[in-house]
Amino acid sequence: MDPFNSRFILKEKRWLWIDYDKGISIILVGYGHCYATLKDHGLALDNYPFFNYIGVFLYGFRMPLFFIVSGLLVARSLNKKGLSNYIGDRTNNILYPLFIWGFLQITLQILTARFTHNDVHPISYLNLIINPRETGHFWYLNALFGIGVIYAFFKIKLKLNAVMQVMLGLIFYSASAYIHINHINAMLLTDVFEYYIFFALGDLVSKIMLAEGNIERFSSWKIFLPLIAVFITIQYFFTQINLDQTTALHKLEGINFVEHQMPFFFLFEALVGCITSVSFSFLLQKYKALTFLRIVGYHSLFVYCMQIIVMTIARTVCMNVLHITYVPVLIALVWSSGIVLPIFFYNFCLRYNLWWLYTFRKPERQVEYLRSNNIFSYKGVKSSL
Repeated sequence: MDPFNSRFILKEKRWLWIDYDKGISIILVGYGHCYATLKDHGLALDNYPFFNYIGVFLYGFRMPLFFIVSGLLVARSLNKKGLSNYIGDRTNNILYPLFIWGFLQITLQILTARFTHNDVHPISYLNLIINPRETGHFWYLNALFGIGVIYAFFKIKLKLNAVMQVMLGLIFYSASAYIHINHINAMLLTDVFEYYIFFALGDLVSKIMLAEGNIERFSSWKIFLPLIAVFITIQYFFTQINLDQTTALHKLEGINFVEHQMPFFFLFEALVGCITSVSFSFLLQKYKALTFLRIVGYHSLFVYCMQIIVMTIARTVCMNVLHITYVPVLIALVWSSGIVLPIFFYNFCLRYNLWWLYTFRKPERQVEYLRSNNIFSYKGVKSSL
């Protein structure tokens, strides 16, 4: 039995450290989503300040890392596919699941509004496109698609190289800083401006990071140990500032205080966090350790799409059916459910011809493999996970 399709994934020719890195990132993102899902439901979260502290400590670099990784691959994709096919692929892989899973989540929220007292209305469907922050975590898919298309257009049509794009990204980032500091609602442009620079930096360093000859060079404890020391120091101050509740502005911004009110410190903190995570991922690749992270990383986009839905269901079942209210156990169950179940469900959908929930182009190779190898049968091979 191989319900996570690990055998197929581990045999694929991929940049392993990238899958490791995406796996780490989506697990950390999942922790944040888990904590948010459990808030305001009558639980004694304040009795366990450690869990909130960890969530804030590990915040900041998680989402920038996804944009950097996407930027690492843009040049190769454009050289191989051209602009129109690149945009087509991003529509298939990012925009389509945004619409499908955004529609499903909003519909479920509207249908359950009288029980959950959420503030979701039909306008939320339009907000998936024009004001994605109002829809929760779907802002990421909106920004990732928009940035990729704009960046590729500038690269191909306007002939802007990576250095020019980074300079443009700094201009955009400065604009996003002004937007945040002055509490301006620029809707979808806010995240495009803020995260463009991370995508551009990914492209800038892609030739170095993707060169096979550099894998051994980057897989060094001499690099990682100083980085982790700097990372811990910066995250300590980052966390202390974000947890400060002494002013009205701090209370308004909460966990986003540094990101919105100290944007260039946030930029520095995010880059240090990303570099540290990448360094750790190279070490994991070198020692072939924690291979389950590669499985999670491979599925990171699909996990992200349905994570809030799964965690909400898991919370409801744990609290209302199983009557679990002990916070540490709830966090463990809801957090793990939001990682494991979406991976299982994705492969289940591919196996039973429901691939259209994730893409409008049928993933022929993977579907064919799943049909010829019953990964949900105990007669199959054991999972590598």
